[in-house]
Amino acid sequence: MCNALERKTQELYTSIGNCHAHVQYTSLTTKTRMEPVYTSQDHTFVICAYKDSPYLQACMESLAGQTQRSRIILVTSTPSRAIEAACEHFGIPMHINTTAHHGIAGDWNFGVACAHSALVTIAHQDDVYKPRYTADMLQALNRAKAHEPLLYFTNYAELRNGAEQAQNRLLAIKRCMLTPFLSPLLSRMRWVRKLVLGSGNPICCPSVTLIQSTCEKLGRNEFFDAEFGSNLDWQTWLLIAKLPGMFVYNPTIEMCHRIHEGSETSRLIENQTRDAEDLAMLGSFWPRPIARMLHVLYKHGQDSNRS
Repeated sequence: MCNALERKTQELYTSIGNCHAHVQYTSLTTKTRMEPVYTSQDHTFVICAYKDSPYLQACMESLAGQTQRSRIILVTSTPSRAIEAACEHFGIPMHINTTAHHGIAGDWNFGVACAHSALVTIAHQDDVYKPRYTADMLQALNRAKAHEPLLYFTNYAELRNGAEQAQNRLLAIKRCMLTPFLSPLLSRMRWVRKLVLGSGNPICCPSVTLIQSTCEKLGRNEFFDAEFGSNLDWQTWLLIAKLPGMFVYNPTIEMCHRIHEGSETSRLIENQTRDAEDLAMLGSFWPRPIARMLHVLYKHGQDSNRS
């Protein structure tokens, strides 16, 4: 069944992909109104480091190797000599979170605040980015500018034991869920965005570029709440989905999310925090019986996050 789903998804992507550049981006330039253009000076990669990761330098290398360079900073609540040495090696400023707000939400919000830029990508310390992530992101957002982009995100692959894996059941399901966002029209429809996100979270958090003006539109000072340990990103995407504007989705694989036993995602799955939070999120959108049914289906995807 998994293989059949992947084949169908690939066929769909092939047919849509042939016209994607014309439909998704070129059509957005038909507006005659001139909009300010984002440049690399408007973007910051914020590496969130927690304790000592053996993959931190690989993450830094991928950011330093972008074809279009932008600012890179690192934030941490757990400073160490290893983190300092890595920052010194790549010339990356390190910011220590000494506020009262720690944990994932605290560190992410602290990182966004330290960025001081219109666009912010929260780079997880274990993940790596393709060389054209920044260039393609800036191009996509500039072409969508007239439609008030709210959020940018991309397709992704997984890294398992050092090998890139672009196809599995979880990735196929997420790509199917994201198919509506290949249409500029559907990407601007709030009910479509809420329906997709009400069925699960197909948006890979480290693939996202946050747009600071979106936070202002939400009437908030920070993007993320500490209510959830795992699904704080899903909660935020649902809030953003209710705003007028556009989700900008790039179906190209622009980054790789590393799956390993020491990752925060794996830890949350093991202690069942993720399971409880998934049910709570689905229950906030659907009646209890439907939420439980969706949860059973959604729970199977967690197996892909086990090393």
